[in-house]
Amino acid sequence: MVLPDDVLEAWEACDRTDTLFVLVCSVFCWGIIPAVGIAYSGYCTRSNALAAVMPSVLTVTVCSIQWFIIGYSLTYSEGGYVIGDFTYAFHRGVLSEPIGTIPAVLFSFFQLVFQATVCAIAVGGACERGRLLPLVPFIFLWSTFIYNPLAHMVWGGGWLEDFGVLDFAGGTPVHICSGATATAMSVYLSYPLFRSRKSATRTPSHLVIHRPVNSLCQLLAMISIWGAWLAFDAGTTLAFNFKSVMALCVTNLCAASGALTWMLYTYVETGRWSLDSCFMGAISGLVMITPAAGFIDTPTAFFFGILGALVCRQALRIKFTDLARKWRWVDNGDTFATHCVGGILATIATGCFAKKEVAGYDGVTEIAGGVLFDGNARQLGIQIVEALVGFLWSFVGSYVIYALIDCIPGFEVLAEDKDIVAGLDATQMDEETLWTETQKYYPFAEEGEGELHLE
Repeated sequence: MVLPDDVLEAWEACDRTDTLFVLVCSVFCWGIIPAVGIAYSGYCTRSNALAAVMPSVLTVTVCSIQWFIIGYSLTYSEGGYVIGDFTYAFHRGVLSEPIGTIPAVLFSFFQLVFQATVCAIAVGGACERGRLLPLVPFIFLWSTFIYNPLAHMVWGGGWLEDFGVLDFAGGTPVHICSGATATAMSVYLSYPLFRSRKSATRTPSHLVIHRPVNSLCQLLAMISIWGAWLAFDAGTTLAFNFKSVMALCVTNLCAASGALTWMLYTYVETGRWSLDSCFMGAISGLVMITPAAGFIDTPTAFFFGILGALVCRQALRIKFTDLARKWRWVDNGDTFATHCVGGILATIATGCFAKKEVAGYDGVTEIAGGVLFDGNARQLGIQIVEALVGFLWSFVGSYVIYALIDCIPGFEVLAEDKDIVAGLDATQMDEETLWTETQKYYPFAEEGEGELHLE
């Protein structure tokens, strides 16, 4: 028997504890992807509930294949300042060679979960009026031309990383990117340029705003996302050390302070407690902490959550204005208010409050720190540049990709009027979340002379 000695030797160089830690974090983080779909399902009407979950399922499948073929290579090969090359295409050579102290193939899987999570959040821009079929090529092309270059620029040796950005777990590649993409999709569905515009059966319009329909879906999504995001941030250290422990703790605290702030704000206004407010506050807190989890201490994380909840809640009011109605502004999943606005705020705030002492909790990382604690005023400018680049790259690129897909016959991105009225579950899906009527079921059927048999 021929043993793969080189693979086994590389495996021996990996740290078992760190590998197990990242492996467990990866498994927990994977649950974020379908949980995002469940959250969107809770926001949509019952006639769109299943069609709102389906994009997250498509995301898992398409992103996994794209990442295997070219995604990982474009993101983490040396390449250039904007995008990598094809060194690792089809995962050639991605086996047990250590990246840090964990195998390369495990690092690849952990980063795949990042890409799929961002994409699942982003495609929420098509909820309740976007067709599902065009999402398949969109997810593949978006991953290739939007996420992979942006992640390479920030984490894979690109120019933003060289520029000195502080982005621990994805303020720009995760939240600004997903929020800007969802906004671009929503804007295009309101103002299509090609086949969706020319179709006589499609009328781009503003959707009637409604409250979240299924609070149970919101509750399940909140539990899943909140819990899994602890592993999302802690696992980003790629090692089991005190910095990973600290990242977990500040993530939970920031989400908690955000949730409580949003709930109390709503209670003061209405005199009632709201599960939706808890969900939105927790998400805004998780958005705020993502780029900063490896750079700020617990008191700062507490105030990050409060700041994120207050700002994102005000951003949420935009979609209720007459101006939004006039311009057909649709933000069904509140992705713009939380991920886009919150991501920009978090990215900039990280430059203000980052502490080089906290960054060094892993015994390796050295940074110049932020403005407030370490007097590094330059960092604020760097973070602003990162946020602007992330938004423009994601918004413009996503809009162009969605528009080009709309040019292809059969891939019109906007659903027909009758489908939107009936609900996309009835027209895009083969199932429904609930039976519309009670169906009689006979486990035994009579045949011939009354003989019972199983059908």
